[in-house]
Amino acid sequence: MEIISHRGNLDGTDKSENTTESFEKCFSRGFGIETDVRDYSGKLVLSHDIGSIDSPEVNELFYILRKYPKQYIALNIKADGIGVLLRDLLNHNKISNYFAFDMSIPQMLEYRNMGIKYLTRQSELEKSPVLYEDAAGVWLDAFQDDSWIDENTIKNHLMNGKKVCIVSPELHKRRFLEFWYRIKSYKTNDIMICTDYPIKANDLFNTVENEL
Repeated sequence: MEIISHRGNLDGTDKSENTTESFEKCFSRGFGIETDVRDYSGKLVLSHDIGSIDSPEVNELFYILRKYPKQYIALNIKADGIGVLLRDLLNHNKISNYFAFDMSIPQMLEYRNMGIKYLTRQSELEKSPVLYEDAAGVWLDAFQDDSWIDENTIKNHLMNGKKVCIVSPELHKRRFLEFWYRIKSYKTNDIMICTDYPIKANDLFNTVENEL
């Protein structure tokens, strides 16, 4: 299981989310990270909400990533019209272990045409992922009901050559342990989970003896 830290959280209490310091901590422990990308004053920055002069630049993240080339980054696109800037930064820094997601459908078309790797989304509200054929994978996001994220759904995407990244329930303020044990029972290792608790997730999914 590839563990993706939501905004650089390690244990759900990190107050320094979306900072270069939190990302370095996650990378050094072997986790990938999910972060939010938008534009501010002509540059790409990392910020969930409206950017500011204090928002770290995307280039700072990419510089850190050079030391951890095997770790994945999930880029949550928070603004339209930034595809060219993002593509150029990815190419300049030779970033390959990444995917972009959550952009609007018109923007997804542009990202596809520019050759940016993107994940399409499937949820209980979006049962048929758009632009699936050319997507690098699928972002499985259960907003209220996660019963549909079953073994067949995951394995069908994998058989189609798609990466699968699952949104852990706590990102939507729901309990997560029961869901984690269900996913573990599927014995499908070639997937990702995005979580506020990457240390706990690693203990459960990637060790022989598991105690949370």
